[in-house]
Order: sequence, then C-alpha cells, then structure tokens
Amino acid sequence: MFPSIQKQLDIIKIGTEELISEEELVAKLQRSIKTGQPLRVKQGFDPTAPDIHLGHTVGIRKLRQFQDLGHTIVLIIGDYTGMVGDPSGKSETRPRLTYETVMKNAQTYEKQFFKILDREKTEVHYNGEWFKKMQFDEIMSLASKFTVSQILERDDFHKRFNDEKPISLHEFFYPLMQGYDSVAIRADVELGATEQKFNLLAARQVQRDYGQEAQIVLTLPVLEGIDGAQRMSKSLGNYIGIDDEPTDMFGKVMSIPDNLILKYFTLTTDLSLDELRCVETQLKDPKVNPMTIKKELAKTLVGMYHSKQAADEAQSNFEQVFSKKEIPDDIQTVVVELTAESHLLVKLLTDNNIVASNGEARRLIAQGAVRLNDEKVSDINLELPSGSENIVKVGKRRFIKFLVK
Repeated sequence: MFPSIQKQLDIIKIGTEELISEEELVAKLQRSIKTGQPLRVKQGFDPTAPDIHLGHTVGIRKLRQFQDLGHTIVLIIGDYTGMVGDPSGKSETRPRLTYETVMKNAQTYEKQFFKILDREKTEVHYNGEWFKKMQFDEIMSLASKFTVSQILERDDFHKRFNDEKPISLHEFFYPLMQGYDSVAIRADVELGATEQKFNLLAARQVQRDYGQEAQIVLTLPVLEGIDGAQRMSKSLGNYIGIDDEPTDMFGKVMSIPDNLILKYFTLTTDLSLDELRCVETQLKDPKVNPMTIKKELAKTLVGMYHSKQAADEAQSNFEQVFSKKEIPDDIQTVVVELTAESHLLVKLLTDNNIVASNGEARRLIAQGAVRLNDEKVSDINLELPSGSENIVKVGKRRFIKFLVK
C-alpha cells in the first residue's frame, strides 16, 4: 500500500526547511506500513483574504505529495483562529475580522484547495466545530498548558514586549488554539511556514498534555513574491493568484528575479527531484539564457491551473508584447464617462481591477511602474484629458485602453 520508508522520506524532504524529528517520522512511517493505517497530515489555513496565491500552495503541494504516498490529508479552516489572527512575524496586534468576513473568504478557499488536492481523499474541518462547543472550564484547562514566560519566548512577542508595544491577551491564545486543532483531529504530522515553528512546536506539547503522541513538525520556506524581496502577499501587490488569468499569471512569473527560478520550480510545481536537478544544472550553464527556463516555469504554472492550450497562448501573447514590443491584440478597452472623479488615473486603475486598491496604484506610480502612452507617469493625481484615447501600461504586463469622453 505504501512506498518504502526511504522513498517516502526522499519525497517528503524535497523543499523542506526543518523536520522535527526524522527519527520520530521514521517510527510513524514504520507503524503505518505495518498496520496499513495512513498518517494524518494536517495544515491549517486562516481565511483572512479571499484568494489563495502561490505562496499558500507551497504547503498544499507538500500535502499532495503526502496524499500521493497514501496518507490522509486533514485541512483545518480557521474560522475561529482567523478571528484572532496569527501573531507570527507581526510587530503589532492584527485587526480582528468578523465571523462573516472569515466565512465568506473560507468559501473560496475550499474551492481553490481542490485545484491541487484530491477531494475524495481529503478531510476538511472548521475549528469552530470544537471551539464553539468549548465550556469556559475547558478553555481555562487549555490556557493552563502554557505559562506567560513560555509564550513570551517567541521572538515576535518578546520584541513587542521589550519595545513596550501592546500585546492583546487574546493573541496568547493563538498557539494554544492551533495546538488544540491537532488534538481534535489527532494529527501525526503538521506542516507550516518557518515562521510558524513556535505554534507547531506548541502543538506537540498540547498533544502530550492531552495524552496523545506528539505530531511531527515539518517547516517549509517562505516564498518571496514577484518583487524578489518580501514574502508573497496580496496586501503588498507582489502575489501570483492561482485564479489569475493565464496571461496575467504568465507575465507575473516572467517578472520574478532569476535567482528565484529554481525555488519557484521546487516549491510550486510537481517536478521530480531528478527534474529539479536538471533545472539547477541548466541555470548554472552560462550558455543557457535564464529567460528560456523562466518561460518553462511560467508555462508549467499556467498549464497546472488552466490548460496547456492556455499556457501556449499566454506565452505567445507575452512574446508578442515583450519580445516584439507590441501592444496585445486583446487589450481591454474602457469608455470613460464624464463624472466628478472619472478622469483620475488612480481611480480608473482601481475601478477596472488593474490594481487592487488606490493605495497600490499610487505606490506603482511612485515607483515609476505606470506608463501613459509610453511615457512614465509621475503625478499620482494625474487626470486623463477629455476627448482622449490613452494606452496605460502597469508594470511589465498589464495594458488597458481608456477612451475618455
């Protein structure tokens, strides 16, 4: 039923940062093979934004590898932890989301998970299933598993405490709640980003306190966004959404720095270990243009989330626009009617979904990433003149034509 332990380890360790501990995992795998009982492999997701991007898929793809090895995947959608907000890596208290917002986001998460995972072999739980039923004495019992000094050992809390920045008491509950999720579903393994290490280790202690065997902790690297600097984030505008249109997805991938090509192949695609070694060899060959390899990455990702035909068309469009310096044939055209703010470029870009917000539009203009009729825009308050036809280019890949009445 299961592959050999060594084969499983080879696959599980691809692209991972830390495994705590390999000896314990081997023991669990041995027992799994002997009894025919699959491991229960968990990852939690707080639906704090409506869409999943490639950064989220790093863990989901690793879950798929466990699934293909014959193990049971358990997804926890944090309808309750999402209202708290994970404090990991944060320098201040996160604003609390309403339950309605969290649940609305969660609906899109479920749909997007199964672009990667096999729905029939996946358990999905909302942690409200157990937290909404908890009595106050049970909450106090859970809170007694950790001391304040233990919680303050985590870097983000420690720094905020030393800087005299406020720490809300409800934030202390987050690692305990994540730990109790592992108790509730009896997790054998939990995946998370490197910054989640404190929470993942806390779960091991909570499981032991509830009489369970401690889960294995598997940490995964954080994926940088298309800016090549900060972690992929929708709020930073450096993300690649798995529901992005094929041409947008292809263009965004082509904008990542060359030094991230191998990392993206490793963390976001299904390439085997041998195929990844081949990519690494090509990238080291001075005769090979990295753009050629990056195009393969872009085609692979578009093909995974759309189709091979869509990938071929996206590549053709990219080469037409960027290699030949041409404007795409299917450029979006918007007729601008006369209203009080209708000619303001920032608002036009936001209202037509070229950027996510007015703030992002202003930031891109300030960075010199917006061009009007092939001239760089520097004025964030620029208004398009009446009776004009304008080609606006945002970044390296997004075009839109505004016909102003």
